[in-house]
Amino acid sequence: MAERAVETLDPVSLTWWRWALASVPLLVLAQVVERPDWRRLLSRWRILMLAGLLGVGGYALLLYAALERTSAINASIVNALAPAAIVVAAVLLGQATADWRAWTGVALGLLGVLLVLTRGDLGRLATLSFNSGDVLMLGAVAVWTAYTLIGRRLGLPVLAATAVQVVLTTIVLTPVVLLTGFSTPPDRAAWGAVLFIVVFPSVGSYLCWNLAIGRVPAGVAGTSMNLVAVFTVAIAALLGQPPTAVQLIGGALVISGVVLASRGGRRARPVGAPRHGIPPGVSSSAPTEGPPA
Repeated sequence: MAERAVETLDPVSLTWWRWALASVPLLVLAQVVERPDWRRLLSRWRILMLAGLLGVGGYALLLYAALERTSAINASIVNALAPAAIVVAAVLLGQATADWRAWTGVALGLLGVLLVLTRGDLGRLATLSFNSGDVLMLGAVAVWTAYTLIGRRLGLPVLAATAVQVVLTTIVLTPVVLLTGFSTPPDRAAWGAVLFIVVFPSVGSYLCWNLAIGRVPAGVAGTSMNLVAVFTVAIAALLGQPPTAVQLIGGALVISGVVLASRGGRRARPVGAPRHGIPPGVSSSAPTEGPPA
């Protein structure tokens, strides 16, 4: 369904519509559920704007621009590098340490998602041609990695912080979209696609992601991203396209990587660590609550 929006709107306009429409339900949810101290939140506007420009605006812009220039399979394969990028960045920045469990989980997830995407023909990877769209996808992976690591250290109410990021990003994008040429969805199908993006990939997925990254270490969060490919195959099966044996094997590898990460944390929890545990040999050094010092 979302393809119709990508086909009919330029990346800047689509990103603006996505977040302008998503800001209202996010603000309402934040007020009803969390009743946050909005003044305290707005005092952190700089870090919230940085997070928003990276993960809310930057990732979407780079993704949509990439899909105009490269194939969906190329974009998916490049995006599969995100879990490894998150773990490597967390280790380099001192937010986590990683042992064999972390790297094994990442490797299993990467292998599994590649099997799903190529339908078992890994030789297809050698025949793929890469272009500017794939470079843009690498940029999308980079900004999503930064967004994840920043989000883990905000120490703010999740719903309200997400809502403020969305509002600030929409404000920044407004003059940009006006200067570059504002476009609107041309028909009902396009409007339906935009609303689908607002409800599910925007409000739903961003809230779930931001709720999760404050509770689990970077390794588990990153490895879990590969479940997107598994869910895609599962939804296709419900729509009458049964998965192949190779896709089932790939899905099992992805799930095994996530389980390895999660179970590894429960076996060894250092003093003071949150009760949900440390993952795949990844032990977080970030504070569990409150902003970083």
